[in-house]
Amino acid sequence: MSLERLNRALAEEVEKLEAEGRAKAAERVIVAYVPPAGERGPRYRLAGSEREFIRMNSNSYLSLSHHPALIAAADAATHEFGVGPGAVRFIDGTFRHHVELEARIAAFVGRPAAKIFNSAYTANLGQALAIGSARTFWIGDELNHNSIIRAMRIAGVPKENRTIYPHNDMDGLTRCLEEVPAGIERVVVIFDGIFSMRGDFAPLDEINRRLEPHRERFPAGLVTVIDDSHGIGAYGATGRGTEEFTGARADVVIGTFGKAFGVNGGFVASSPEVIEAVRQKSDTYIYTNPLGVADCAAALAALEIVDGSEGLQRLEHLHARIAQFRAGLARLGWESIPGPHPVVPLLVRDTARARALVQHFFAHGVLVVGLTFPVVPRGSETIRFQVNAAHTEADIEEVLRVLGAFSG
Repeated sequence: MSLERLNRALAEEVEKLEAEGRAKAAERVIVAYVPPAGERGPRYRLAGSEREFIRMNSNSYLSLSHHPALIAAADAATHEFGVGPGAVRFIDGTFRHHVELEARIAAFVGRPAAKIFNSAYTANLGQALAIGSARTFWIGDELNHNSIIRAMRIAGVPKENRTIYPHNDMDGLTRCLEEVPAGIERVVVIFDGIFSMRGDFAPLDEINRRLEPHRERFPAGLVTVIDDSHGIGAYGATGRGTEEFTGARADVVIGTFGKAFGVNGGFVASSPEVIEAVRQKSDTYIYTNPLGVADCAAALAALEIVDGSEGLQRLEHLHARIAQFRAGLARLGWESIPGPHPVVPLLVRDTARARALVQHFFAHGVLVVGLTFPVVPRGSETIRFQVNAAHTEADIEEVLRVLGAFSG
């Protein structure tokens, strides 16, 4: 067989990942959704198990994916235009739902223009292709999301044209700016708004302050790019994310519809000039089919909810559950990283104990994510909890009860 040698080589590579502790566990398959009932929020059933699970590992922070308005909007759009676009955007694959969603998300994040992508991951790749050049220098936080790291590679940024600063270290950022080599025309400072494994946020106001003395050094600009995929919709007084929370703005905003808005897809929002460059230069926009109209219609419905009274009520409930959970962790004597975001890390600081705790939660009907060595450094082993608006007060107390019963 022509694949025999390849199969053998790939199997060895996967075995090496397993030996190093870096292989992904087998994927659990969700087979049923159990709606909320009484004081109990939604539950999920997995293949091979009769137990019903609380999900504490979902990005759907406002719990909108089962909202009747989103389902109805997706259904109506599908019946009108079908299930797929049939072409890329520039070959008559643009439907009114795409244009309406771009205008609506631009308005939501306070920008004049936006372009939507299949995901925030491809949006990050696209923005790098659009705004980069041979004389662009990139500066990023050391804990930036994988999509930002990959964006540098996809855009062909050479090592000498990029650097990183220690996580949220503003003196480190200043040093990076001071050390930009001669001949650079443009500098892009890029960072996550919310760092997804920690739940802490980029100090955007301080980043802007550190950039100010360097604004005139670069003839093609010194710009900020924020990937606020975990922030937009999930925190800030009205769900506008890191910009709202810090009272500062970035030049380019990357976001997603796949987390707080409960749907699918990503976006880039900025000036009309940046967005036109995205349309003209971003391979991940040009050469792939766009979101289907169902996703666009559902995202539009989600934005209407988030931007109204129901959205504020869900956000208020979410913040109350976060506060309840954090207070419970403190009461039980566990360490966390402070922050207002639904991502709540539990610092276990031991690989064996963290793995045992993940299994303990699973055995008691709670789904969580464990981050252990060598995925994270020794001493940084963490359980990541993600609080959602569908979690009830009773749900959070149940999770805390399970944690309190752990004796490992």
